Amino acid sequence: MNILVVGLGLIGGSVCKAIKKYTDHTVIGYDLNMEVENAALDDGSIDTEFSGEFNNADLVIICLYPEAAESFFVKNAPSMAGRVRLVTDVCGIKGAFSRRMKKLAADNGMEYIGCHPMAGKEFGGYVNSTSDLFLGANFIIAPYEDSSAEGIALLKQLAMSIGVGKLMITDPDEHDRIIAYTSQLAHIVSSAYVKSPELAIECGYSGGSFQDMTRIATMNEKMWTDLFLQNRENLLFELDTLIANLKKYSDSLKKGDYTELSGLIKEGRLLKEENLRRRIGQPN
Repeated sequence: MNILVVGLGLIGGSVCKAIKKYTDHTVIGYDLNMEVENAALDDGSIDTEFSGEFNNADLVIICLYPEAAESFFVKNAPSMAGRVRLVTDVCGIKGAFSRRMKKLAADNGMEYIGCHPMAGKEFGGYVNSTSDLFLGANFIIAPYEDSSAEGIALLKQLAMSIGVGKLMITDPDEHDRIIAYTSQLAHIVSSAYVKSPELAIECGYSGGSFQDMTRIATMNEKMWTDLFLQNRENLLFELDTLIANLKKYSDSLKKGDYTELSGLIKEGRLLKEENLRRRIGQPN
C-alpha cells in the first residue's frame, strides 16, 4: 500500500519508522514543520513528502491531537473524496469524536475506523520516535457495527506487522469508558502527585515506586487537556471513585486504626494479585 501519515511527532514518526522497518509499504509523510519532514526523508523513515495531492494514498493515518485531527479531516475530506478509501487516527479518544469522523468520511465516500496504539514515552516529538515503539504494546481498533470487514482486517494486519503484542477490537464508547481508567486517570494522578513541595528534594530518597508514579507527569498539556475534556464524564466517574477510595485511607490514618488500614491494604493487594493472574492466565 501507499500509506500517508499525517503528523510526524512521537507516534506518527514511530508509525512511519515501524512500517518502513517491518513491511514493504510505501510511506508518505506530512508535517507542518518542514524540518521534521526533511529529517524523516533524510533518515529513510518516509519514502516521500506529501505533495498536497491524495491520489496515491490507499490509507491515511492521522497522527495529530484530537482537535487537530478533526480539523485536518474537515479541511481535507473533500479533496480526499474518490481518492482515499480508508482513514484512521491514533487518538486516545473515540466516542463522539469517532462518530463525527465517521460521518465526515461517509459524506465524502470514504470509510473511517479509529485506532489507538497503547504506546508512548515520557517525551514526545519526532526526535524521540522509534521503529520499535509498538513492539509488545496493546493496540485497540474501534470499529462500528457497519464497518467493513476489509477495513478492520487491513488495520489488524498492519498493527500485527509492526509488532503489537495484543490486539483489541471494541466499540468507540467502550474504548472511552475503559481508557478513562487505564490511561487518563493515571496521567491525572501522576500530574497531581508531583505537586508536593517534597519534589524539590526527592533526589537520593526515591526508588522505583517514585519513578513509576511520576514518569507520565511530563505529558503534553495541550494534547491531554483535549483528551480529558472530550472524555469528561467517564474520567470524572473514575476520578470521583479514586477520591472516595483515598478518603478511606485518610480516615483510617486519622483514627490510627491499624485493623482498618491493614484491611484496606490487603483488599488492594488481593485485587492486584487477581489482576495479575488474569494477565498470565492462571486460575484463581
